[in-house]
Amino acid sequence: MDVLANIQLGLLTAATLENLAYCFVGVTVGMIVGVLPGIGHLAAISLLMPLTFHVPATASLVLLAGIYYGAQYGGSIASILLNLPGTASSAVACLDGYPMAQKGRAGAALMITTIASFFGSCLSIVVLILMAPPLAQLALAFHSADYFSMMVLGLVAAGSISQGKPLMGLASVILGLAIGLVGIDVNTGSMRFTFGTPELFEGVSIIVIAMALFGVVEVISSIGRTGEGAKVHDVSFRSLMPTRNELSRSWWPMLRGSGIGVGVGVLPGTGGGSMASFMAYAVEKRVSRTPEEFGKGSIAGVSAPEAANNSAAQSAFIPTLTLGIPGDAIMALMLGALLIHGIQPGPRVVTESPELFWGLVVSFLIGNFFLLILNIPLIRVWVRILQIPYKVLFPSIILLIAVGVYSVNRSTFDVMLVAGLAFVGFLMIRIGFEAAPLLLGYILGPLLEENMRRALLVSRGDFMIFLERPISAVFLFFALAMLAWVVFSSLRTPKLNETSSAESG
Repeated sequence: MDVLANIQLGLLTAATLENLAYCFVGVTVGMIVGVLPGIGHLAAISLLMPLTFHVPATASLVLLAGIYYGAQYGGSIASILLNLPGTASSAVACLDGYPMAQKGRAGAALMITTIASFFGSCLSIVVLILMAPPLAQLALAFHSADYFSMMVLGLVAAGSISQGKPLMGLASVILGLAIGLVGIDVNTGSMRFTFGTPELFEGVSIIVIAMALFGVVEVISSIGRTGEGAKVHDVSFRSLMPTRNELSRSWWPMLRGSGIGVGVGVLPGTGGGSMASFMAYAVEKRVSRTPEEFGKGSIAGVSAPEAANNSAAQSAFIPTLTLGIPGDAIMALMLGALLIHGIQPGPRVVTESPELFWGLVVSFLIGNFFLLILNIPLIRVWVRILQIPYKVLFPSIILLIAVGVYSVNRSTFDVMLVAGLAFVGFLMIRIGFEAAPLLLGYILGPLLEENMRRALLVSRGDFMIFLERPISAVFLFFALAMLAWVVFSSLRTPKLNETSSAESG
């Protein structure tokens, strides 16, 4: 009964004209961003975040979330037609989607990805509706020490399970924590890491960091990766209909992929859709009776990863909204949007702001129906968008980033800071650092410090409180175990390389 009441409350909130409009705009922008390879939803969300300062919290989250899961739908279009993934999580769609396009089955592949995306999203939304309230109630019993240890575990996981070297990921987290400390200490009133610059007294804005690391850097990196004049496979409406055999071979992969996506999405630090889609592809190839078809145009190799990355995108909101622990950089930006609107992330969002929480959840359902309508009838429009010259597109994005940053505080210093951070961020990424763990460290840093101080205030400075509480001790144990694994694997890898080179010599 409570579930029905919650859904009714969410429907009343999400079905307002304002929220419907922002949901539609969000998923449409997400589709376009997903279709265009090399842009990325992080850049789009960073670009539009300043606009959300002037709208209610629910509408802003509906807009940003719509961009996120809308891009998951659009990302597979470029993967199938051009062999260029629109998003990182849709890279797996290239493996079998593009071979299907070369065989003249591009339309069927696009239809299957749409169905799989919708199926995976809906399944994860049901899990979100059922899991979020009990998880939030459980989290309300947590002590400040428990939250501190849980955030430590989340940060260690985010750094150690990064795509590059784990030690580089952990270093990125530490750098993010340091940037989060810039500004006035709210407890003592002293300045930290401001170097006497008045513009840094209030800290480094999340807009500045997001636009520098995920806007400008992404554009600079994409210039070298994306080419022009690529041939786009033509798609007719008649070719969109998959055969009965293709449909029958897609349902079980969709179900398995959705389950994997939900499992990966609820775990902070796992990388969300990217890891889920690769895991789903590997599982599907393992259980398939015809594994030799994978990589040559297998319909299961398209449907399972697409269901997985979309279900992971939706289920990633479970730890973000109920525990205040973001699973990836996108979820960190969502937490940043909550903080900008004065809403403290964590389990109290569910109990103290039920309209926001359930309105956002129901907007997921509405947004996925919008995407289902947008994706297929407008497929020829998305194909035309793929032909926009990048020499026109990328400078326009840089201009919009500069205008967006300046509009927040009307500060030229912020624009220059974006340019400086983008230059440093580009060099860091080239040498192996990652931007996503840095953003997670930046977002969770102040929350980590706040909960540590609360716990020490209760224990009168006794650090044993973090080990005396069972929940906190368990989180710290897993964090230490993960750190030990990272150090061990990092030390072991050079020895293995030396051994292999000696044997080959």
